[in-house]
Parts: sequence; structure tokens; C-alpha cells
Amino acid sequence: SEAIAYRRSVRVYTDEPIDTEKVKQCLVNASLAPTSSNLQLWEFYHITNKQTLEKMAEACLNQNAAKTAQQLVVVVTRKDLWKQRANANIDFLNKTYDKPNLSEHELKRKKMATSYYSKLIPTLYTDFLGILGFVKYLLFQIVGLFRPTYRQSRASDMRIIAHKSAGLAAENFMVSMAAIGYDTCPMEGSDTLMVKRILNLPRGAEINMVISCGVRDEKGIYGPRFRVPFEDVYHQI
Repeated sequence: SEAIAYRRSVRVYTDEPIDTEKVKQCLVNASLAPTSSNLQLWEFYHITNKQTLEKMAEACLNQNAAKTAQQLVVVVTRKDLWKQRANANIDFLNKTYDKPNLSEHELKRKKMATSYYSKLIPTLYTDFLGILGFVKYLLFQIVGLFRPTYRQSRASDMRIIAHKSAGLAAENFMVSMAAIGYDTCPMEGSDTLMVKRILNLPRGAEINMVISCGVRDEKGIYGPRFRVPFEDVYHQI
């Protein structure tokens, strides 16, 4: 609670350097965030090089949060890596259950999980020009007339899922930074194509957000925290 309360979006940083290894450990914490189907369709680009920081500041529209940052972290979604990450899960399952005399429960668990990654995940993520996704969408809507079913099956849905998971990881990172007295600012405003070129990212990669890092200047927080009344957003059923 203290770290969450301390965390603010800081838009001006001091010249005080921050420890690269500590920031890296906060990114380790980011990688422990929950992620849809445990596919971990994310990457984290930790920028410490001065020249690259200057290029990134321009790509971030010369925001003060980018210009004064000591380091930057770019959270990237990699929906295009779903096959690789699904296979990594299958390999992990095979190693986990590679032991004699598995119980009936363990055998059932292994079969169910392996089938999930080898059959269901390809069904959801395979698409061709959006056509397969639309066909799957129609089929799920028909099934939904008779029983509860999963309905998010188009390529656009898979993209949203990847970004949601990346957002969870980003929050893990920012709270971890706050816990050690470092500050951050998640930035939406950037030329994402320019950022991809600076980082030499492949076509399938997408920028989730750029996070500036440093130690807050007294002018770095632009005002008191405002939230709408909690009663307006809280609904107990």
C-alpha cells in the first residue's frame, strides 16, 4: 500500500543517476505478473545508453518525462511469438511431469494442460487475413446461444489480450520501482513507429508503453492526486 500510494507519474527528474541493476530487478518482478494463458507475450527494452535515450526522447514527442529521464523502459507486446511461447509451456509441462509413477490426477493434469497449448491456443491464435478469426467469432456466437462460451477469438481480440497482460507487467514494474524509492511515468504519447525503428523491432511487435525512470524533481509532480469518488467506481454485488 505504501508503494502504491508513493507512486506518481513523475514528469521531471533530477540528474541523480539510478542503479541499472535495481531497475533490472524491478523488470524481473514485471515478468512475474499474471499473463493470459501464461503465454508471456511481452518483452522489456531497458534503455540506459545516452544516445539512444536522446533518440527516444524525440520519439516521445520531447515530453519532459522522457527528456529528463535517467533510463527508459519500453514494454513491447509480441503476439507474433505465440507458437514459441506455447511450445515453451509444453516443454515445461513435459519436464515437470517427467517422473515415474505419476498419479491419476497428475496424468489428467498433464494431458489437459498439454492439450490446451497444443490444440486450443493454436485454434485461438491462428488466423489468415482476419477470415479465420471472423469464422471463429461466428461459431462462438452460435455456441453462445445455447451455453456460456468464450467469445473473444478474432485477431483484434488476441491483440487486446496481449496488451492487457503487458499492462499488468508494467504496473508490477512501476510499483516495484516505487518500493525502492525510484520514480516512473508511463507514457502513451510517442511515435510508435519511430520507437520500433530505434529498437529495431520486427513488424509483429507492438509498443505497449514507454516508461521513464529516475528520481523525482520537486517540480516533477504536476499537482495533487485526483481520483473520482471511490463510491462511483465500486459496486458490491
